[in-house]
Amino acid sequence: MEYRQLGRTDMRVSVIGFGAWAIGADWGSVNDEDSMAALHAAVDAGVNFIDTADVYGDGRSERLVARLRRERPRDTIRVATKAGRRLPRQTCEGYSRENLTAWVERSLRNLEVEALDLLQLHCPPTALYERPDVFGYLDDLVSAGKLRYYGVSVESADEAIAAMQYPRVQSVQIIFNMFRLKPAERVFPDAHARQVGILARVPLASGLLTGKLKPDTAFAADDHRAYNREGQAFDKGETLSGVPYDIGLAAVERLRAVVPDGLTMAQFALRWILMFDAVTCAIPGAKTPAQASDNATAGSAPAIEPRLMDAVREVYDQYIRPVVHAYW
Repeated sequence: MEYRQLGRTDMRVSVIGFGAWAIGADWGSVNDEDSMAALHAAVDAGVNFIDTADVYGDGRSERLVARLRRERPRDTIRVATKAGRRLPRQTCEGYSRENLTAWVERSLRNLEVEALDLLQLHCPPTALYERPDVFGYLDDLVSAGKLRYYGVSVESADEAIAAMQYPRVQSVQIIFNMFRLKPAERVFPDAHARQVGILARVPLASGLLTGKLKPDTAFAADDHRAYNREGQAFDKGETLSGVPYDIGLAAVERLRAVVPDGLTMAQFALRWILMFDAVTCAIPGAKTPAQASDNATAGSAPAIEPRLMDAVREVYDQYIRPVVHAYW
């Protein structure tokens, strides 16, 4: 497993992390023992960074991560969580000192720690990035010893750029994958210059880039790929990277032809992300040990040849750019 420094922090993290949304909620039914087995398999494979949030299963995901740390006391496992989506409606006023403090205290209890390794604002309203007082509240929580570091999880490139103007923002979590190239053009140069870590979320485009989804794939009613295709519950870019399902499947068929020998399509998609040196870590989800182990393999896979990088961009330009590049 390769490890990279996260921003200007003291944390050196695995380039493949563990995205813990799926073990909390919104991806169909999941069994806690299966989730624990997946978490252990990830750490066994060299993963030392887990990304979760207070709303993933209303704290379920955070509590499972706390259990993992209890069961592996000799391992250093860095955990990033998020705050802000507990609001019934997203408003800048909701990100008050009182609310942020309450959310942090709840995550501290769920994760069974005295200080959070990394707290990320969880896709707040765009206007929040014009509110320095909110970032001042985060500074105060760092000073109080409740947080070690903080960053942001964003929907758009413009939000990422705005967030990085705040000098103590250490990381930006943004959707980046073979179907979302805009961050490489708009965000990565600034992040590299400011030494801000990039966490690539939705790295497999909600499963599209595993190559396992088909036109007749049926999703459970409580899977966001069934109920959020058009953004009915939250930003539609979170689901299948905002790519229309049929177009995504067509692009995947083109990509199959360029997957290197020895890698699955998912591993190819993850290793492709790591070819961008601005990226600190990709955070694919996993619900089973096999998925977690397969994902982690990408962290030690050989570099991707330039001709294959070009082939991915050609597929993006033909199929994906017309339907997503102007957004987010």
